Amino acid sequence: MKIDIFFQPGKDFRAYADRMLQAENWGFDAAWSAEWLSNPFFPLTIAAKDAQRSFTLGTMAAHAFPRSPMITAQIAWDLARQSGGRFVLGLAAERPEFLPAREGGQPPETVDTMREYIESLRAIWRSFQYDERLRFRGKHYQFRLMAPFFNPGPINHPEIPIFLSGDDSDVFDLAGQLCQGLHANMLHSRSYLRDVVVPHLSRGLATSGRPRKSFELAIPALVFTPDILEKDLDSQNDRGRAIARYAFAHRNHSFATYHGWEELLDSLRGSALSGDKGSIWHSLPEEILREIAIVAEPEGAAAAIRQRYSGLADRICLVFAFWNPEIIAAIAADLKKPLPGDLADQA
Repeated sequence: MKIDIFFQPGKDFRAYADRMLQAENWGFDAAWSAEWLSNPFFPLTIAAKDAQRSFTLGTMAAHAFPRSPMITAQIAWDLARQSGGRFVLGLAAERPEFLPAREGGQPPETVDTMREYIESLRAIWRSFQYDERLRFRGKHYQFRLMAPFFNPGPINHPEIPIFLSGDDSDVFDLAGQLCQGLHANMLHSRSYLRDVVVPHLSRGLATSGRPRKSFELAIPALVFTPDILEKDLDSQNDRGRAIARYAFAHRNHSFATYHGWEELLDSLRGSALSGDKGSIWHSLPEEILREIAIVAEPEGAAAAIRQRYSGLADRICLVFAFWNPEIIAAIAADLKKPLPGDLADQA
């Protein structure tokens, strides 16, 4: 199981790129950049230049539909080139609610549209790499021309992995059919992953005839220390509330229905969209927080993460409600330690 870390880039891209490089030194396998406060690609362009080993850099749920596939293809191509093939393009399979509604002439946001989006990306990349004629004709997207002046040319690692994210069984199927990975939603539970996500991924993989080992299920793990349960409004919990607002601002209908939490999560989502951070934090029952997050003292966090995600995740992406380098480095080191059974297998 690979151990990754999640970043919410702010205004200082250099500072966040430095944090990514710091995470590399702590032994993390990847850093994922989110599209929250700023463009998720920008800090990666800095980190890609300086990261040294096989450290993966990627976006977690970069917005696809507001960007033309051509724009996304060019950005991903540049990052794949600069990172030496270590970039992973993570795309959201839904339009973010804070952006304007779809205008006339824009394709609808459906799984079929997402399928074409991915297929058109790969058609554009083939044109970049092999200078082949661009002729992608879909129902929602059509690309018929690649002028030599705008073709960036071949790179050493043209097979750019694509991860999807979303909260819909059709998205899970599509990821299994066409993509190299899936980012599970930040709101999830072990049972939901086991009973809903994994079976649909397996069905998609079976449809495409691909083995399970060709695919990675990446699960974001919210990590809180027990003092977060006090739900106070002082500044030390600002990041925790920001994470809660992000999680509840996204559509999580499938997850909510599975647990019978539709009414509660709809209410919290309304608070999130209105910007009422305090209301979310005070209204979130502790039993739900413990279901969707790892709540443990730092010394017990690694064991709790293993217990919850063992046998499910190919990658665990740690999402911290705090930034404490000493604690984060210690948790990463604990997760990297082989278990007694692993040592026995190696002997």
